[in-house]
Amino acid sequence: MQRIVGAGCVAAGTTPHHSAAYHRPEFIAHTTHSKETPSMHAWLCENPTGVDALTWKELPTPTPGPGQVLIEIKAASLNFPDLLIVQNKYQMKPPLPFVPGSEYAGVIQAVGEGVTHLKVGQNVACLSGTGGFGTHTLAPAALCMPLPEGFGHVDAAAFIMIYATSWHALMDRAQLKAGETVLVLGAAGGVGTAAIQIAKAAGAKVIAAASTDEKCELCRSIGADATINYTTHALPNGFRDAIKAATDGKGPDVIYDPVGGDFAEPAFRSIGWRGRYLVVGFASGPIPSLPLNLTLLKGASLVGVFWGDFAKREPKANAQMMAELAQWYGQGKIKPVIDSTMPMAELKAAYAHMGSRGVKGKLVMVN
Repeated sequence: MQRIVGAGCVAAGTTPHHSAAYHRPEFIAHTTHSKETPSMHAWLCENPTGVDALTWKELPTPTPGPGQVLIEIKAASLNFPDLLIVQNKYQMKPPLPFVPGSEYAGVIQAVGEGVTHLKVGQNVACLSGTGGFGTHTLAPAALCMPLPEGFGHVDAAAFIMIYATSWHALMDRAQLKAGETVLVLGAAGGVGTAAIQIAKAAGAKVIAAASTDEKCELCRSIGADATINYTTHALPNGFRDAIKAATDGKGPDVIYDPVGGDFAEPAFRSIGWRGRYLVVGFASGPIPSLPLNLTLLKGASLVGVFWGDFAKREPKANAQMMAELAQWYGQGKIKPVIDSTMPMAELKAAYAHMGSRGVKGKLVMVN
């Protein structure tokens, strides 16, 4: 018998991947292989020492239990936590062995007892801590988001995390208003591109900061009004002065920061009066320390953004947010930026591409 951590998936109004709930016993598949058992394949992490330790293994296809569905995975995107979790560097540490892959979309192949709102053949999207990098996975039915007509698997697999995070940050935590100016750090990445699109849809001016001219051009192509190339402005003063210049000396009203590290303090020093600095993540690695007197001098706010807990604590508000995002997608206001699609069997190469910081938007694996 092999005990493999499967995956839950998140829908409007439910707990997303940040929660340890995805590793509760009811989310773990217990399967026994036999000649009669249909098989699946998945990237198995038996020792979280890095990407090289992952193995593409044949496994018995699990049968959904009460409240579960079996999903045939059509597409799965890479998120930064997927890179950390296989190196044992993520705050959530699933029991071994596990299948990584936090966000995916596919088709329901079987439903368990008590599942009445989903059916075989239905397209769904999921966000979970694990389970997406394979051909099949079990998911709690309550955590599956049905896909409307026209919502393709590749876009769906790259949608929930980045747009929910960015909407919660900009529209809820920052209370962004039309006419305000938003500075987006790490603007060519997944959450960065989503933040640009959401801010523009809300009527804001967007300044996008990225590390290459090519990435800056991508940001302009999806709506950014101005761009700043990190590498052409020395830290700290050059970067701060570039932000000031892009805002006619006033500074941005909102700063969206999924990067952290050495960019945080000069960005915060540039913020405008009553500005809101959104702490979204620390993709650069180091967690910065900011002088708190800056909040006093600018009448500014440091605002934490934790969409995972927001969805858990305020499920009705999260459901409303997801419904609005789906509507915006249908209206063409937002659409995931897909860097490239790769066969699921080439996951290690995709991890290497992501680790090189060369990804623009989202990488998506397909079956």
